[in-house]
Amino acid sequence: MKEGKIYFVTGIDTGIGKTAATAAMLRWLLRRGTDATSMKLVQTGCEGSSEDLLAHRAASGGETADDREGLTAPQIFRFPSSPALAAGLEGREVDVEAVSAAAAELARRHDAVLAEGAGGMLVPLRGALLEADFAAERGWPLLLVTCGRLGSLNHTLLSLEAAKTRGMDVAGVVFDEWPAADPLIEADTKKEILRHLDRLGFERRLVSFGRTGADGAPADGAAEPDFSSIFP
Repeated sequence: MKEGKIYFVTGIDTGIGKTAATAAMLRWLLRRGTDATSMKLVQTGCEGSSEDLLAHRAASGGETADDREGLTAPQIFRFPSSPALAAGLEGREVDVEAVSAAAAELARRHDAVLAEGAGGMLVPLRGALLEADFAAERGWPLLLVTCGRLGSLNHTLLSLEAAKTRGMDVAGVVFDEWPAADPLIEADTKKEILRHLDRLGFERRLVSFGRTGADGAPADGAAEPDFSSIFP
């Protein structure tokens, strides 16, 4: 039976560039012939459809049969907050079993699944269960999205420490270079991330990408990212 690889795509904060990074990676995989798809584990701040998933689909050619079956956005809540809070405001709990089953079914159909989380790595999913716990329990490698803005290094290293304590594999750190940060801070941030990947025993996989268009393609003269170190 086919069993694709599921990657947990999360970020150091809300609005850090997870969706753009997921779209860019999905586009890169598809253009190289990989049978890949994406999903939004839990979408908050939306009703009826996932706006993040729509951004992914702009990069991958539009709606899929998986989308129509509800596999790629299995839990959607109206309030823009952590999944636990958003679900609670609707008198519900996040159905983690449904999310897990949807991801597993996508992995049976595809070789690679990019599973984008909600918010940062340690947001509450249901009760005491954090999103990183959910991914770690299933052995999903982590793709951590960060940037070079002031303060991001602290959050990045905390996230890597959290991954280490959970025994997670870090498939790579994806560095969003848009909007542009102070070049000295950005260069130092990348250097320190590589240093601490080494310290924690992770592979030195750091890939940068710049501003993208709606289809995940580089925009405004940005360089084409090379994700081959993450997806060899």
